[in-house]
Amino acid sequence: MLLLPLAALSLRLSPLASRPPLHFPAAPRGRPTTMSDADVPAIVIGGGRIGQTLATLGESVLLRRGEPFPASPSSGPIYVCTRNDALAAVVAATPPERRGDLVFMQNGMLGKFLAANGLEDATQVLLYLAVAKLGEKPIDGITEVNPEGLTASTGKWAHAFKARLAKGGLTCHVREGDAYTKAMLEKHVWICAFMLVGALHDGITVGEVEAKHSDELRAVIEELIAAGETELGVRLDDGAYERLAAYGRSVSHFPTAVKEFEWRNGWFYDISLKATDAGKPDPMPMHTAGLTKLGVIPSSS
Repeated sequence: MLLLPLAALSLRLSPLASRPPLHFPAAPRGRPTTMSDADVPAIVIGGGRIGQTLATLGESVLLRRGEPFPASPSSGPIYVCTRNDALAAVVAATPPERRGDLVFMQNGMLGKFLAANGLEDATQVLLYLAVAKLGEKPIDGITEVNPEGLTASTGKWAHAFKARLAKGGLTCHVREGDAYTKAMLEKHVWICAFMLVGALHDGITVGEVEAKHSDELRAVIEELIAAGETELGVRLDDGAYERLAAYGRSVSHFPTAVKEFEWRNGWFYDISLKATDAGKPDPMPMHTAGLTKLGVIPSSS
């Protein structure tokens, strides 16, 4: 995805003053009344594969590098299709009266970042959507286990986002409260577990992780799920491993690497640190050992 500019313009990106927070404090709270059940004119921030895809599905102003925040449309969703490290600058560059219209669809746990910016009730999206190259038809997150699709949205513009995807024949489910929190944890486990196991085996593809290292993958997924459930106060539906493995097969060509640590695996590592600092056993020893082996975290020895 295309990052917004580092140059001095209305959507200037500046380095984050501090690392993004690691922790998600609570399930999404009560949401504002849905603004629209239909697709509406929108601003799309970021001209990468996802941004361009969303812009082509409905009436849009596509905000690219160096362009000022537009005066029109003056209402409606603002789809944020940038990397996580651009989010602080995106929020800062958005007029205060429009920040409640921001729609975040980044991987990772965004909760504490959103809370710090007064955006606890911002629209969020769990995007199961692959676009191999600019301009190519997107691949929906449909698997043999979840033929109804996996993408989910929550918040004020959730239904409008669902309607926009539907224009491209793509699926989305609107979820609120614990239902969204469970879906969020499940996707977070997927990316953290598959990326970790793949990186431990020289950066093999997602498909190779599922096909060749399923026992290891299952063990990592199970400990991440258990710790995440305790942290967030939810319980995933039975069959989580089967759902996650099936999605892995559907995007088998994806490469693996542990990245955006503060937003992804760092959230789980923070849980481990809290436990060990309190004199308790690490609830995710395989995850911690894997991060140590990769040199992502320092060895405790």
